[in-house]
Amino acid sequence: MARVVLKNVEKTYPGGVRAVKDFNLDIADTEFVVFVGPSGCGKSTTLRCVAGLEDVTSGTIHIGERLVNDVPPKDRDIAMVFQNYALYPHMTVSENMAFGLKLRKFPRDVVRQKVQKASKILGIEEMLDRKPKTLSGGQRQRVAVGRAIVRDPKCFLFDEPLSNLDAKLRVEMRAEIKRIHMDLKSTTIYVTHDQEEAMTLGDRVVVMKDGVIQQCGPPLEVYHQPANRFVAGFVGMPPMNFFEGTIVAENAQLWFDEGTGRISVPDWAKSALRGRTGRRVAMGVRPQAISDVPYRGKSGEGSVLTMRVGVVEFLGDKMDVYASTASHPHVIAHIDAHGGIVANETRPMYLDPNRLQFFEADAAGATLASAPIASSGV
Repeated sequence: MARVVLKNVEKTYPGGVRAVKDFNLDIADTEFVVFVGPSGCGKSTTLRCVAGLEDVTSGTIHIGERLVNDVPPKDRDIAMVFQNYALYPHMTVSENMAFGLKLRKFPRDVVRQKVQKASKILGIEEMLDRKPKTLSGGQRQRVAVGRAIVRDPKCFLFDEPLSNLDAKLRVEMRAEIKRIHMDLKSTTIYVTHDQEEAMTLGDRVVVMKDGVIQQCGPPLEVYHQPANRFVAGFVGMPPMNFFEGTIVAENAQLWFDEGTGRISVPDWAKSALRGRTGRRVAMGVRPQAISDVPYRGKSGEGSVLTMRVGVVEFLGDKMDVYASTASHPHVIAHIDAHGGIVANETRPMYLDPNRLQFFEADAAGATLASAPIASSGV
């Protein structure tokens, strides 16, 4: 396997559309890195630049110790797994997996051994003589992964490989891809728009927006300590709630004034917010950090807002409660399911003070204060 280094990479299409902007990333040997972001953020374009399917406008890409900017895709020693599988319908599973090796003139015995080894890893040994049209979506995806494995490349590239599968198969294949990575210890770059896939698969997660890296770090760090409001709102399901308000100092205490109620500023955030008295900020709280009962047996004083319940969605052992305050019409709480909350009632909802986030109120929304991960319940 190999280290992959992207330095000052930019991609501009005709007409001046900048898809990737000053992209810098150092991927360690055997690391699993996930690019995640909304459609059009530049993640697939960046992957295609690594693969050589797109030429970079400026910057450099190294795979191993080799500069590959001008190296054709077939000579970069990478293997790519696509969203649409890209299997040859007239070939058997075995022939599909062996095709790339035969083009590279590998001996027949070596090809057979590699195909058998990969098929055993993926559990598709009984399918080698079948055609793709006889396979399910999950089986076809395994074949596509197997075709990549047999090449023993320096780097595996996955471009939204699970997006065509149903929910159950996506979970199964996600676990399979992670297991394969652990077995092969392969350097892997994985592109997805699904932040759940990003959080469960990646050693590091690269969150992108408009061609720019917003944050890069381990999944828990990105989740609990987002760099800005975009990252906080994109990572996590249901998405984070945001409240606009003002920092108020009163009786030696700092408060976040939401407009219809006040939240006591936690001790860990006071130093960051003390100098912002009288100024607008945004407070973020994840749905999992809002409850209909006080946290940790406390009265809830200083961490409660009165909300009107709209829709209640039961999800098995959990339920999503859609509520509102007079100042903020869209609030979601993700709590244990019970029948004690009903639509159209007004009731207190409690915020976990150890899981709040504070952001600048401007468009960039840089993070002002995040609770330490240890106090976030991790």
